[in-house]
Amino acid sequence: MISPTSAAAIDQRFELGALPLVSGELLADAHLSYRVYGELNAACTNLVLYPSSYGAWPEDIDWVVGPILDPHRWCIVLVSQFGNGRSSSPSQGGPALQAGGWPVSHADNVRAQRRLLEEGFGVESPALIYGWSMGAQQAYHWGVLEPERSQRLCCICGTARTTPHNRLFLLSLRQALTADPAWNGTGFDTVPERGLRSFALIYASWAASQPFYRRGGHLDLGYADVESYVEQAWLPAYRRHDPRDLIAMLDVWLACDVAAAAGIVSGQAEADLATALGQIRARCAVVAGRHDLYFPPADCAAEAALIPQASLRVLESDLGHRAGNPRDSPVEQAQLRAVVEELCQS
Repeated sequence: MISPTSAAAIDQRFELGALPLVSGELLADAHLSYRVYGELNAACTNLVLYPSSYGAWPEDIDWVVGPILDPHRWCIVLVSQFGNGRSSSPSQGGPALQAGGWPVSHADNVRAQRRLLEEGFGVESPALIYGWSMGAQQAYHWGVLEPERSQRLCCICGTARTTPHNRLFLLSLRQALTADPAWNGTGFDTVPERGLRSFALIYASWAASQPFYRRGGHLDLGYADVESYVEQAWLPAYRRHDPRDLIAMLDVWLACDVAAAAGIVSGQAEADLATALGQIRARCAVVAGRHDLYFPPADCAAEAALIPQASLRVLESDLGHRAGNPRDSPVEQAQLRAVVEELCQS
């Protein structure tokens, strides 16, 4: 195996042109940013698609190359979702923020990613779609919207529909930013320093678990206290983003619902979700974090039960939501590697 630093991957850009959105709007000069690790085989049967999570750039998640996904076996495509500042985003002249939410959805991400794979790689059916958090949401959308093209899904710490409890978390983040005096209704006149600090505090309290803080996990990382942990680790991670992009991605997450994306609307939400997930033909590994506060095991298990070929795995970890992206934790890495190896045996 090789490490991401030795893979010499760089950001590449796939031009989509004028992309019609599900919302009815047009994304002018749309593009996807992506990186590739490993090589595509002659039969084009070894491509793994890894859509990005909230706020993540390829360099944040490419640690999976080696520990989880072997670049000698797979051609691994890390693609930035719309709104993350690398692919089309408000900060790059993409659709502006609107009162009703940013007009881009995961269905638009999937449509664009399909074109990337077909036109850029000659691949109609990726061998595996691997996603954590918002990446898992996109994997579910692939399974529902492209059932013939989805062979295997590894959906880590994410759900196919945003739950009411998760929605409250997202609304608190959005409120933190838009309550800043710099917010003008569609953007920011200056950097929203107060809003970003509140945003980081909320995120840090949810992303890790109570057991993590109880055992002093933040202290083990070298921080003097929780305040220092937020100020030095969490705040810089979000300050690097244009705050308009942070809101855009929140809006996509808030609107996540594979049943609605598939046009299944009967007025009975649970029945609609069951119908949508029942359409997935791919072998699916649903992976939950034991102490994930965003997507608790019970929520993941309820969705896994609706997918014909799904198995549920629970990561035994106190890292909370971050258990699904364990850059520096070999114990969780080994659990994820075992899940992928089992999923890809056939």
